[in-house]
Amino acid sequence: MRRIDIDWKTYLNPPFHPDGWKFVAIAGAVSLVLWTLAFWLALLGFALTAAVLYFFRNPKRFVPERSGLVVSPASGLVQAIDEVDPPAELALDPPGKRQRVSVFLSVFDVHVNRAPIGGTVTKVLHKAGKTLNASLDKASEENERNSVVVKMQDGRQIAFTQIAGQIARRIRCDVTEGQTVLTGDVVGLIRFGSKVDIYLPPGVAPLVAPGQTMVSGETVLADLSSSETTRTAVAR
Repeated sequence: MRRIDIDWKTYLNPPFHPDGWKFVAIAGAVSLVLWTLAFWLALLGFALTAAVLYFFRNPKRFVPERSGLVVSPASGLVQAIDEVDPPAELALDPPGKRQRVSVFLSVFDVHVNRAPIGGTVTKVLHKAGKTLNASLDKASEENERNSVVVKMQDGRQIAFTQIAGQIARRIRCDVTEGQTVLTGDVVGLIRFGSKVDIYLPPGVAPLVAPGQTMVSGETVLADLSSSETTRTAVAR
């Protein structure tokens, strides 16, 4: 069994997503202004700056290497697993119902999104919409969202959708159509708290259950070569 020595510096101070620097600069500037008004206000400002640094952390992930494993594109809680018709704009082939896994991200979760599977990005589609609470079922269809479709070597497709919420008003997608991605590659970011939906290929059951905690790029969400049925879980 391979052993890894803990890099405490990286563990306690993970890499930072560059999208956050402008927010750190704004929070830092506000803190300096507050310093001129009152010390306790400055402390609040510096606490806010630290919170921004924490929010935009981008820790390294150890991605499973076996082919056919689908990893979670987002960190958070599995809110729901449903068999649904994917949004029409995805135009997935073949058409029809698929298992959808919804992962809810709180403001305390890592918000950097990662590719659930390796393949070619065949579609990137942004759709304007509402900013309802992301925990609502109808948020998947009515909220502002950005969808990405990845085609694997065997021709099957997996889609994931970054969904904005009441607090998360900005979606960043860092991949383009025609780009090749590896499982676990960084593909985007949602600011500040929201939801990500994953649509699995027909006949593939998720290996996670509602309430389970996901780690982006690491938690195995499904196995394309497995015949296991949808899992259930009990809180203990």
